[in-house]
Amino acid sequence: MSAVIDSHHHDDHHHGPAKGFTRWLYTTNHKDIGSMYLWFSFTMFLLGGCMALVIRAELFEPGLQIVAPNFFNQMTTMHGLIMVFGAVMPAFVGLANWLIPMMVGAPDMALPRMNNWSFWILPFAFSLMVSTLFMEGGGPNFGWTFYAPLSTTYAPPSVTFFIFAVHMMGISSIMGAINVIATILNMRAPGMTMMKMPMFVWSWLITAFLLIAVMPVLAGVVTMMLTDIHFGTSFFKPEGGGDPVLFQHVFWFFGHPEVYIMILPAFGIVSQIIPTFSRKPLFGYASMVYATASIAVLSFLVWAHHMFTVGMPLAGELFFMYATMLIAVPTGVKVFNWVSTMFKGSLTFETPMLFSVAFVILFTIGGFSGLMLAMAPADFQYHDTYFVVAHFHYVLVPGAIFSIFAAAYYWLPKWTGYMYDETLGKLHFWLSFIGVNLTFFPMHFVGLAGMPRRIPDYALQFADFNMVASIGAFLFGTTQLLFLFIVLKCVKGGKRATASVWEGAEGLEWTIPSPAPYHTFATPPKVN
Repeated sequence: MSAVIDSHHHDDHHHGPAKGFTRWLYTTNHKDIGSMYLWFSFTMFLLGGCMALVIRAELFEPGLQIVAPNFFNQMTTMHGLIMVFGAVMPAFVGLANWLIPMMVGAPDMALPRMNNWSFWILPFAFSLMVSTLFMEGGGPNFGWTFYAPLSTTYAPPSVTFFIFAVHMMGISSIMGAINVIATILNMRAPGMTMMKMPMFVWSWLITAFLLIAVMPVLAGVVTMMLTDIHFGTSFFKPEGGGDPVLFQHVFWFFGHPEVYIMILPAFGIVSQIIPTFSRKPLFGYASMVYATASIAVLSFLVWAHHMFTVGMPLAGELFFMYATMLIAVPTGVKVFNWVSTMFKGSLTFETPMLFSVAFVILFTIGGFSGLMLAMAPADFQYHDTYFVVAHFHYVLVPGAIFSIFAAAYYWLPKWTGYMYDETLGKLHFWLSFIGVNLTFFPMHFVGLAGMPRRIPDYALQFADFNMVASIGAFLFGTTQLLFLFIVLKCVKGGKRATASVWEGAEGLEWTIPSPAPYHTFATPPKVN
C-alpha cells in the first residue's frame, strides 16, 4: 500500500504542477480517472443517443423518408455498440474507480498506471469505430450482434477496423477488471471483511470476474471473423465445413454474461441508495451477496435462449428455457429485498431515490417480458420483433442508465463538495421517466402484433404506436441536455454539501448511520 502512495508522490512531482490536459493524460489518481471515464461515457451516450434519434426519426411514419436503408442499418449497429461498450460499461467502470477505493479504505486502485492506460485505450477505440462510417462502403451494417455470414461474407471493407476496435475495447475491459479485483481483494482497510463490504463493491467484484471470463470469448469470435475474411479459414462458412450457427453460440456465450455485466453494478448502486433514503439498513445483506453471485454463475448457462429459432434440439430448448427461468429467482430475491428495505422506512424522495425506485419498478417490467421471451414456444412468435427491443430497453435504459443517473446525483455532492439543484434534478427525472415509457412501452404492442425489428419501414397498422415512440425518444434525448446542465452547474459551485446533503433530509449522513457498518465508507468523508 505504501508503495502505491510513494508512486503517486513521485508521479505528481515528476510532472511538476501539471495543468490542464497533461494532468489528465498522465494521472494515476483514481478520482481523476473515474471522472474521465464518466465524461467519456456521457459523450458516447449523447453520440449513441443521436444515432437512436436517427432511427426513431425514420420510423416516425411509415415509408422511407430520411435515410437510406443501408445507413439505417449502420445506425442500428453503431447505436447498439456505442451504447453497450461506450456508454454503459465505461460509466460503471468510472463509478468503480471513484468509489471502490473510498469504500474499502484504499489509497487508490491497486494498479494506478494500468488504470490510466485502460482508460486512454477507449477514446482511440471508439474514434476508430466511428471512423468506419466514413469509409468506402460505409460502417458496420449487420446489427450490434454482427452475425456471420452477414458480418463476414457480405460485410463492407470497414469490418476489419471494427474488429480491431472491438479488440481494443476488450483489452481495456480486462485490465479494468483485473484492477478492480486486485484492489478489492488486496487493499481493504483493516476490519473491512468481505461480508462488511458495501453492496456496490460486491457487485463490482462479481462483475469483474464476469468480464475476465467473457471478454476473451468476444476477442475469440472477432478473431475467427477476421481469419474467415482475410486468411481463408471456414469457421462460419458452410462450404468449407464451418457453421454460421457456431458464430451465434460463441457470440452469445459472451453476450449473455455481458448483459449481466451491464446490470450487476446497477444492482449495487440501488442497494446503496435505497437504504439511505429509507433510513434503515439494507434488508437481507447476505442474501443480496449470494443472489448476485448466483446470477453471475447462472448467466453462463443461458446463452442459447437468444437462439431458440435456429433449430436446436428440443432437449436444448428445454434446458435453456428452464435455466433462464431459474435466473428469475435470485433476481426476484433482490427486488423483494429492495421493497422490504423501503417497507416501514422513513422514506424521502430526493432525485437519487426517484431514479432508484423507478429502476426497481421498470427493471421488473423488463424482467417479466424477459420471462415471456424465455418460453421457447412463445419465443418463436416474439423473436426478432419489436417485443425483444422493448424487453431489453426496459432492462438497459430504466435499468442500467437510470442507476447511473441515480449514482451521479447521489455521489456528486461527495465528488464536488457542492449540492446539485434538487428542483432541476427532479425535473430531469420526471421528463426522463415519461420519455422512456413513451418510447419503449408501445414497442411491446407493435412487437406482439408482429412488427419486425431493424427494418426502416413498416406496415400501416403500426403507425400510431411508432409515432408515440418517436416523440418519447426525442423527449428523452433532449432531456439529457438538462442533465448535462445540472452536472456542470454543480461542478462549478453553489451550495456547499454538508453532512446532511439532501434538502429536507435532516441528520442524513453521506451513507447510512452506524447500525449497518457495511454501508459506511471505511474512511470518514472529507469535503475539500
